[in-house]
Amino acid sequence: MARNIARLLLLPGDGIGPEVMAEVGRVIDWLGTRRGLGFATETALVGGASLDAHAVPLTDATLARAQAVDAVLFGAVGGPRWDRNPFHLKPEQGLLRLRKELGLFANLRPAVCFPALADASSLKRELVEGLDIMILRELTGGVYFGEPRGIEILPDGQKRAVDTQVYTSGEIERIGRVAFELARKRRNKVCSVEKANVMHTGVLWREVMTALGAQDYPDVELSHMYADNCAMQLVRAPKQFDVIVTDNLFGDLLSDCAAMLTGSLGMLPSASLGAVDAQGRRRALYEPVHGSAPDIAGQGVANPIAMLASFAMMLRYSFDLAEDADRLEAAIAAVLARGLRTADIMQPGMTRVSTEAMGAAILAELDRL
Repeated sequence: MARNIARLLLLPGDGIGPEVMAEVGRVIDWLGTRRGLGFATETALVGGASLDAHAVPLTDATLARAQAVDAVLFGAVGGPRWDRNPFHLKPEQGLLRLRKELGLFANLRPAVCFPALADASSLKRELVEGLDIMILRELTGGVYFGEPRGIEILPDGQKRAVDTQVYTSGEIERIGRVAFELARKRRNKVCSVEKANVMHTGVLWREVMTALGAQDYPDVELSHMYADNCAMQLVRAPKQFDVIVTDNLFGDLLSDCAAMLTGSLGMLPSASLGAVDAQGRRRALYEPVHGSAPDIAGQGVANPIAMLASFAMMLRYSFDLAEDADRLEAAIAAVLARGLRTADIMQPGMTRVSTEAMGAAILAELDRL
């Protein structure tokens, strides 16, 4: 008999989202049957699927359900069929609203290169073998949410677009503390990334991070780097980094860059965490970094590993089930070591498998472990 662990909201979304989410469902069933860990799941629409059904990318009812559960698992949103929608009716607005309304300010994006995939990276094996970076992206502030923003028509007929980059010292300190705490559990190094040479928000970011490190985390090695240099260093010598902490925009760009070091966007999971409340509860959303990949949707060829690894992060960060998270990650590594590959990470001499076959192989490995 499985003991009830938590309530989960599954938001498969668009494109390949439902396909990779289905493999998480199989792991949830396995945990209930084999480990006695019961997760009560419910499913709702988001993004384009929600637009088609309800004319909005996220309904108030779905938001309320997300606020009531213990964690949210998110697939992917978007696709060309909604590209012409007004800005507020883009599928991606559903995800942005979830992040904002749930207060998910800390986005954790690990970039880990599995030994079996070192040759799948676009960089040389010696640069990425053993790679283990955590990119921490501030998620609810910065240019994606700053006001004023929009497009206006000037008196001379030209159009003028405005996006505002804005941060408070409190927002920076909040994400900074997460970075230092993560580093203490890893290799004790934080690299704070901004553009203090040309942006006032960068000046404040560096000032706050420096003071926070000196006052509360003197045991953690803190360095600073401009965002453009960080992008270069990620492809020159990525293993120099441990925890990278940065703002919303730079975190978006740098984490996708880091994803390719691992061999594919299909390999990169993420966790978006809120603050701990008075009851010790932390709202959280877990999602693969890859998009909806509409060009391959419905073909059964999508890589489910990033989605499964996101679920492993949920086990670790939301429910303190580190042993089960480790077991799932070890199963993924073992299947890759056996030479099984989805199309995005296919290499000469390996065996190409479908989404479902990759999920089945990982379940079989869980049984073995």
